[in-house]
Amino acid sequence: MNQHRILLLEQQTRAYCEGTIEHINNEWIFFDDETDEASCLDDYINREIILLRANRLKKGILLKNGIMQSKNEKLMLRDHDRIRIKKNLSFSFEALLDDLNDDAFFQFVTTLNSLQFSIYDFLYCHNYLSFLQHDRAKQGVNILIFDNGNEICSVLHHFCYAEKESDRFEFTLNTGKRIIIEKLPS
Repeated sequence: MNQHRILLLEQQTRAYCEGTIEHINNEWIFFDDETDEASCLDDYINREIILLRANRLKKGILLKNGIMQSKNEKLMLRDHDRIRIKKNLSFSFEALLDDLNDDAFFQFVTTLNSLQFSIYDFLYCHNYLSFLQHDRAKQGVNILIFDNGNEICSVLHHFCYAEKESDRFEFTLNTGKRIIIEKLPS
């Protein structure tokens, strides 16, 4: 993945679940601030987390038994630590993002962001393109749904990848606002 894509993905809002952890009955429990739901911290092993301790942020990977591996050290998590857990994107959505050429990727993500949505507001993806991987000419529509907590956005991605490539994204919000962008055949 090129540096420009990585930078744009790192700038996405709502990329993390934030909450507090507690050690209860020999288990680490994560309490999500947004949903007020409790879940076993072991469900997030090998995921990126950010630990807030002593007014400093430390980024690392969650390991078993409440341990976080940062670049230089292993840290033991403590009762009532504040952490952020990086949200995962679904396999089909990640595959779709990977399959988009750079122009289509940037047009899609920047338009989504301009509508106050993040790729992490993702709810649903039907990636029809993934069913056509062995076809020389690929044509169809991918369907995506996003929810930013205030509005819903559906995106239809019309694609035609044959001798020439074209991508058309139709963004429709529940308010009725619509934006259509198209990358003409190249």
